[in-house]
Amino acid sequence: MGSFPHVIEDCLGILQLYSDGSIFRSSDDQIDFKFTVQDDGSVVWKDCLYDEKNNLYLRLYKPKLANKLKIVYFFHGGGFCVGSRTWPNCHNCCLRLSSDLQALVIAPDYRLAPEFCLPAAMDDAFTSMKWLQNQALSKTPDSWMKDIMIDQVFVIGDSSGGNMAHHLSLRLWVGSPELAPVRVRGYVLMAPFFGGSLRTKSEAEGPAEPFLNVEILDRFWRLSLPIGATADHPLANPFGPLSPNLESMKLDPLLVIVGGNELLKDRVEDYASKLKELKKEVDYFEFDGMQHGFFTNDPFSQVANQVLQEIKYFICKNSSKSYYNII
Repeated sequence: MGSFPHVIEDCLGILQLYSDGSIFRSSDDQIDFKFTVQDDGSVVWKDCLYDEKNNLYLRLYKPKLANKLKIVYFFHGGGFCVGSRTWPNCHNCCLRLSSDLQALVIAPDYRLAPEFCLPAAMDDAFTSMKWLQNQALSKTPDSWMKDIMIDQVFVIGDSSGGNMAHHLSLRLWVGSPELAPVRVRGYVLMAPFFGGSLRTKSEAEGPAEPFLNVEILDRFWRLSLPIGATADHPLANPFGPLSPNLESMKLDPLLVIVGGNELLKDRVEDYASKLKELKKEVDYFEFDGMQHGFFTNDPFSQVANQVLQEIKYFICKNSSKSYYNII
């Protein structure tokens, strides 16, 4: 007589994989979020279907009193396994980004592992960018797509979203020609979720964080990577033995941000350093004492204000000053 299915992988109780291959995934109303929505009404938002085949939605945010908006994509984190545009921390983050940057923020959901292993999330990120291109080329775009600067797009990714931003930058190259008239000007990577078979010092010796530890890092990679792959897979390790040589690749500017007390700190710092050695345009900022998710989980904090100042400067520095392309 066989035994009952038992949990073999548990992601914070939100996602559980059972021995028989079945999966339990909590709905939003089943999760005890430690965050409350902080909405002062200055930003309006709505959801749009961007991929009918996979039933994927994105959330649009725009300030009530603004026009000629730049565009900011925001890809949420969660180790490619959990997370959503609807989670209160992600929602708060996008409200703050839209209000403070005076931008139209586009926050897509994407397919999650283990139901959909990588590169599904990467493909969905690209599809969400094509949605914007289709809006720009449409004779009847969504009403919120009016009076936006389609050539002034910036991509922000948090954790696994930061990994996605990196791979988008590789796929689109400088100037994102295949998205014309959409023009990506730069990428902001917030503690991008990268991996590797060798532990870094911050991973091996760093203290466990409230939302992250080494066991969780390993679990996310086991669940999200293609079957049989290791953390040196090119989608996990940008400078691994199987990863493409980035020296000849022309990339848009990057802003890389990490907390000083993150498990991922050394890996992120090494990523920025190696790109600089390859003569890529990279700004790197480390915020002392901060742990993983410090901006997304508390976007109204004092340190979040400092992060926003760096993002504002990055956007200003890399925006075109010679022309606007408004739809």
